[in-house]
Amino acid sequence: MKAYYAGVTVSELDELFTLLVWNQGVGNFASEISPSPLFAAYQLIKRLEHEGKDRGEVLAELVRKFGEENPDVSVLEQKR
Repeated sequence: MKAYYAGVTVSELDELFTLLVWNQGVGNFASEISPSPLFAAYQLIKRLEHEGKDRGEVLAELVRKFGEENPDVSVLEQKR
């Protein structure tokens, strides 16, 4: 999440997602199968910060899980 990288705090993300759910509905962020990638990234940030990880560690985990090197989310052609 670029906003987190730019310095947005978890409490600001909490407020943002609360407003988005209030105005747009929870269906924009989750389905019966799983949360959207955006909401999953928010949940990861929140969990890791709660565990005491610093911003750098959280960002590294976001890149690992949601970055271009992960073949499950990448839009780049993958060599197999």
